[in-house]
Amino acid sequence: MNHLLSFSSEVQEAFDQKRPVVALESTIISHGMPYPQNLEMAKEVEQIIRDGGATPATIAIMNGKIKVGLEEDELYEFATAEDVAKVSRRDMAEILATGKLGATTVATTMIAAHLAGIKVFVTGGLGGVHRGGEDSMDISADLEEMAQTPVTVIAAGCKAILDLPRTLEYLETKGVPVLGYQTDYLPAFYSRTSEYKLNTRVESAEEVAAIIDYSDQLEFKGGILVANPIPADKEIPHEKIDAIIQQALKEEKEQGIKGKDSTPFLLGRIVELTEGDSLRANIDLVYNNARVGTEIAVKYNER
Repeated sequence: MNHLLSFSSEVQEAFDQKRPVVALESTIISHGMPYPQNLEMAKEVEQIIRDGGATPATIAIMNGKIKVGLEEDELYEFATAEDVAKVSRRDMAEILATGKLGATTVATTMIAAHLAGIKVFVTGGLGGVHRGGEDSMDISADLEEMAQTPVTVIAAGCKAILDLPRTLEYLETKGVPVLGYQTDYLPAFYSRTSEYKLNTRVESAEEVAAIIDYSDQLEFKGGILVANPIPADKEIPHEKIDAIIQQALKEEKEQGIKGKDSTPFLLGRIVELTEGDSLRANIDLVYNNARVGTEIAVKYNER
């Protein structure tokens, strides 16, 4: 096991007893939601995973180590600290070397999960190609990580602020399977569906576990995206959220916000413009992803 990894007692016990473990990111806590909703969400997601028969492993960087599983006081620290770095692959070695607090994105959570031997990772939405990316080349490192790290990611599709068709094209070019979980179309984060049809639909956790198993046997180096729609009674309709996203994008451009500051700004502005509805939807879709991801981890562990 990599010497940079540090396991919580709960996660270590799960590994020792060969129980299923589900990875969780920490950027959604430090940069994705305000306090105290971020802490409440983090605790509830972990409990959903426990109730489903698996062990949660929230991943973060602390004191020069990759923490696989956070204790309650550590969760609180990440939910409240103001100096937490947002860490993607580019920044990971630097944050470890300097001993700073680092919250892991999808990309770095995948890296850490793979180092730890965790196959299933639950998040909110995947990063992707930003709108205007054909000119700016603003493309999330999450996509390249999906192409080179064999971890299955359960998400409510890609974040709705992104260029969804170009994101799908990128994943297809890289050979990343996108499995619609009980849907034929790519979920659009706050909304259950989009106009973009997927190649593959799966109906159960058992089907996903089998696909992961055969991907292992083929020794594929890339990951799998399970696109799981937000529950119907929790979604925000396209016609409402699209206009708000356009306004947030306009303000982002006017203020010259780019790179890794883009997503936190846009999501925060959308929360303000929806008067909190988008935050509630974000939390609900994460809970739903945790339930589905736990079922997949349990089924995979049984194979």
